[in-house]
Amino acid sequence: MSRAKPLSPNATINLVNLLVKQGVLTEEQAKSLVEQAANEAYVQRQAAKDASVKAGDAAKVAAAAAAAAAASPPGVKHVSYVPEVVKRQLREDIKKEVMAQAEKENWASPGKYPEWASRIRFYGDMRLRYRGIYYPSGNDQYDAVNFNAINTGSPYDVSKTNPYYYPTYDVTQNRDQFRFRGRLGMIADLHEGFSAGLRFAGGENNSPVSQNQTFGANGGNFSKYSLWIDRAFFKYQPLEEFSLIAGRMDNPFWSPTDLVWYRDIGFDGFAAQGKYEIAEGITTFVAGGAFPVFNTDLNAGINLPSYDGGPPTKVPSHDKWLFAGQLGVSAKLDDDYAFKIAAAYYDFSKVQGELSSPCRVYSASDGCDTDLTRPSFAQRGNTYMPLRSIIKDTSNSGGTTGQYQYFGLAQQFRPFVASGEVDFGHFDPVHIVLDGEFLVNTAFNGRVRPDILANNVTGAFEISANEWFPGNYVGGKYGYLASVTVGHREIRRLLDWNVFAGYKYLGSDAMVDAFVDADFGLGGTNLKGYFVGGNLGVGKNVWLSLRWMSANNISGVPYAVDVLHVDLNGKF
Repeated sequence: MSRAKPLSPNATINLVNLLVKQGVLTEEQAKSLVEQAANEAYVQRQAAKDASVKAGDAAKVAAAAAAAAAASPPGVKHVSYVPEVVKRQLREDIKKEVMAQAEKENWASPGKYPEWASRIRFYGDMRLRYRGIYYPSGNDQYDAVNFNAINTGSPYDVSKTNPYYYPTYDVTQNRDQFRFRGRLGMIADLHEGFSAGLRFAGGENNSPVSQNQTFGANGGNFSKYSLWIDRAFFKYQPLEEFSLIAGRMDNPFWSPTDLVWYRDIGFDGFAAQGKYEIAEGITTFVAGGAFPVFNTDLNAGINLPSYDGGPPTKVPSHDKWLFAGQLGVSAKLDDDYAFKIAAAYYDFSKVQGELSSPCRVYSASDGCDTDLTRPSFAQRGNTYMPLRSIIKDTSNSGGTTGQYQYFGLAQQFRPFVASGEVDFGHFDPVHIVLDGEFLVNTAFNGRVRPDILANNVTGAFEISANEWFPGNYVGGKYGYLASVTVGHREIRRLLDWNVFAGYKYLGSDAMVDAFVDADFGLGGTNLKGYFVGGNLGVGKNVWLSLRWMSANNISGVPYAVDVLHVDLNGKF
């Protein structure tokens, strides 16, 4: 009797039987494979059978639907049945499309963000500060006139009948303050070289030279603090070497010290920056722009009736601008030596005060036609002049009462600035950095009449009852600063450190005092003195700072002050 297995309609089973006959597989192995093949064949037959049944059912449903549609009156709608297998296939197709889009746009991948979010970078910093202010004896409290308080409020009656003193700065009472500064910014890449920036910062007021808030100030009693828009700009950078900026931006001009500009000052306006490598390691750079310093109020005018009884008077615009340019070169000659130098010219247009046409002033609410030429913000140091040419008549007792005055800058400002920095990196990461700047106001007028000035005059005395010797104008047009820093150039990690020391001299009318450093001498010009300090890293991007500043007036009334800063800083 033959032991050959009969042929099967399943090719897989016939192959297994042949392998057993040739001794490749055992009977047990063959039995297992045959059972598996039989099961798979059964599943395939059942799937084909189910598909055939469903297809037949679908055809019947479609035929019934077609018949019903033919029998139904016009306007009647029908919904065809969709088989489950088709629904499953549709779901799978839709799922694949959605997941492909999600993967492409990063909004369904764990740990990832949408594509637009990857083009936004946030940054910020926080600083806590103790500030100690210490005045020596001998300061002149009577003549420490706060012209900014007058010009930003009601005019001051300068007549002898006014029983009140000028508003003054404190120059005699020591103060202790605990302050903070918080800033949060964003840079968004808008594609094809365009970007936009926005930053918010705190601050007690809208001063351009401070973002500090004193704890317990502005009413105290745990009152909330203000938040200001500190940066808001568009930037277009088609090439790495060239960019255009419009809006409220960082200072577009390089300045290694705070002699000319407060370090964190923001510029409003339009700027262009460029650089070009003329040789290996040697790069020239240039910057320029136009910046509105003051824009005339839409409804600026005088509400007093005209002398002929006419309507209220609107005054012409008196917009103030800064036009500036800078040219420089930087060089890294080797790993141990680098330097950077630059020259800049700044032209402040229409910041000088102007004497008004003759005007009548009956109260502190009345105005004259050059009131807009006064500074809208100032610190201290610049030379001032009265702006109003008040008519003397019976209403003011022949000019002996009701002399309500505003004050404008007596000088024009077109400073030229030379800046330089030398970096010795032989002991890297410890560096020795020398910084210096020199400043001269090329528009300074040393022959200004002292009899029309309100400050920075010495030697005036009364000759007779109604006659005075006006004294001598002692304003200055020069400024310079030199400093040395030893240690890490930047404080980024634990135990990074540096120490620094320097000397500063800034004449009264060398620069517009509104925009210079607000810490040395408590801000402004007409100051000289030294500063020392250091920084120490206490963690990644967290560091302590200590700074001592000792300043004295260069000329004019006696004034001196020492200021101590102890800071805890952090940034991200």
